Amino acid sequence: MCAEPLLAVLIGPGGVGKGTIAQRLIDADENLWLSRSWTTRPQRASERGDEYVFVDAPTFERAIAEGRFLEWARFHDHLYGTPLPKAPAERDVLLEIEVQGAEQVRGRYPDAVVILITPPSDADLEGRLRARGDADEHVQKRLSSAPDEVTRGQELANFVVVNDDLERATNEILSILEGLRQQRRSPSSKD
Repeated sequence: MCAEPLLAVLIGPGGVGKGTIAQRLIDADENLWLSRSWTTRPQRASERGDEYVFVDAPTFERAIAEGRFLEWARFHDHLYGTPLPKAPAERDVLLEIEVQGAEQVRGRYPDAVVILITPPSDADLEGRLRARGDADEHVQKRLSSAPDEVTRGQELANFVVVNDDLERATNEILSILEGLRQQRRSPSSKD
């Protein structure tokens, strides 16, 4: 008998590696389906173009008015949102979103599994932001909001994973997901 699909949510400050880890999880686990978020921010030169659905503000605002988002938020002057998931049958849903969005998801789906990804250090986070080509002003905005995102994320998270090594962090999350699936397939009896 199949268990209900998981709703797994990856959160963490910008530059922590959420997108890279999400893609590795999807590549490694055929039972996961990644919901692509929308954003009004411009595509970075370092992005392939499939990281988000890039739209203009009026298109995004129409989708909000039509109730097409599971969650959405304004973050650093841009809109970000997750469309209502339409996952293939019996696939677990993976969201890669901001902390504000995770708060909304948790409000709608209390059983969602939230995984906070943190950097090994502030200096490492700054280096990652600069390496992806972000402008200095954007790097400073992201760095100034990171402590609040981590604090709020710790309050929401079921699990915290330090992204000090991409392969290790990905494998840790894969293990978490498999453990959760096993629990759902054969819940322990509680006396």
